[in-house]
Amino acid sequence: MPQFDPSSFSSQAFWLIVMFVVLYLLMSKIALPRIAEVLEERQDKIDDDLAKAEKLKTEAEQVLAEYEKAIADARSSATAALKEAAAEMAAEAAKREEAFGVELAGKISEAEGRIATARNEALQNLTVVATEVTAAATDRLIGAKLDDATVRKAVDDAMGDPS
Repeated sequence: MPQFDPSSFSSQAFWLIVMFVVLYLLMSKIALPRIAEVLEERQDKIDDDLAKAEKLKTEAEQVLAEYEKAIADARSSATAALKEAAAEMAAEAAKREEAFGVELAGKISEAEGRIATARNEALQNLTVVATEVTAAATDRLIGAKLDDATVRKAVDDAMGDPS
């Protein structure tokens, strides 16, 4: 193997040093700065993405808080509307109940009037019937025919109607 020949060691060492220096210079001046630049860009992009993610997270938390506040406001608004509607319905029911009470009172007084009229008519009819029955009974029992005024007075006294 020619690499192991001691007579060529010096030339091999020279070219080794020359190539090492050239490669070192190429790497330190060209390749490594580009790699460092790419790594730095990547790190900047990662940092930027993390900052955007943090910003978006903060915005999302803020939107969530606003959403929850809006829901709470809507619930309280709905509760207030329900209470107001219940109060309006209760007031309407009270008004209708009062109107029904007034109508019912009118019907009751009208019915009482009709009952009183019917009672008076019945009493008058009863008086007429009682007068006729008394006149007929007197005629049959004692055989005397009494005049209508006397029979009527006797029936009124018996019924407790002093007219």
